[in-house]
Amino acid sequence: MEVSNVAFGASPLGDVFGVTDEAEGRRAVHMAIDVGINYFDVAPLYGLTLAETRLGKALKGKRDRVYLATKCCRDNFQFSDFSARRVQGSIDESLARLQTDHVDVLQIHDVEFGDARQIIEETLPAARKVQQSGKARFIGISGLPVRYLRQLAGQIEIDTILTWGHYNLLEDEMDEELTPLCRERGIGLINASPLHQRLLTEKGAPAWHRSPRPVMEAAKKLAVLCRCHGVNVADVAMKYCLDHPFVATTIVGMSKVRHVEANLKALNFEVPEGIMPAIESLVAPVKNMMWFEGLPENNLPPRDPKRWVPQTPSMTHA
Repeated sequence: MEVSNVAFGASPLGDVFGVTDEAEGRRAVHMAIDVGINYFDVAPLYGLTLAETRLGKALKGKRDRVYLATKCCRDNFQFSDFSARRVQGSIDESLARLQTDHVDVLQIHDVEFGDARQIIEETLPAARKVQQSGKARFIGISGLPVRYLRQLAGQIEIDTILTWGHYNLLEDEMDEELTPLCRERGIGLINASPLHQRLLTEKGAPAWHRSPRPVMEAAKKLAVLCRCHGVNVADVAMKYCLDHPFVATTIVGMSKVRHVEANLKALNFEVPEGIMPAIESLVAPVKNMMWFEGLPENNLPPRDPKRWVPQTPSMTHA
């Protein structure tokens, strides 16, 4: 697949970051397609099927102009089901909501919430059967803990890896753990959340954000630093991610026409001279200080023990 550098993250269509006007969301989808954004990412989890439903309506008559990716095995924040039966049921339900007969990419969603053995021996083979049936063209995995993603990917054959929160102005562990593996194996590497779940914006993080307090404070200082250079922190953050030489596409959430316009502008944005060293210096004390998700055994310790932040893994947000 020849995918656009910017990908349309459809989670905001499911009211994940606040209530979204459905008509405005539809206009954003149509504008994105018209300007060349051709990769759309969604999941049953986003808005508890609302994002898929709205995206399916918005893509009516335009499905053949985009690559469509969805996910399986995580339908809500309280419970995950990585069984073969759920994989098959999930794809059929997603196709109905998306009003299509196939997706281009089916991803096993948030693998850190599943047992590695089950994912390798049951979930992935079930996803391959979905692929063989023609309901999905490619198969991948997605999740937060990059070391666990690398561990899984080293034992299975997959087409894509979606990593989120691990390559942006605050994080670069994607390059330590996943980029070399994906280059070697020819796996499509997808980077999501370049704005770190809205942390790297003027508006700031939503109330449910789980970054440690030092990271939250550093992000606020980043916004001020960028402002002093006459630019918006979100533009700098987007350009930083879009300039990655190997990432296939960068997923950023959109639900409004102005979101599409802003993300397109980032493609040609020029980062002010001298600002990156200042950003690197400011971020250094909290670089790669990440929270946990999923089962404790799937959150492998970082290479730098100073970045280990003990906390209870979350079952509330992905």
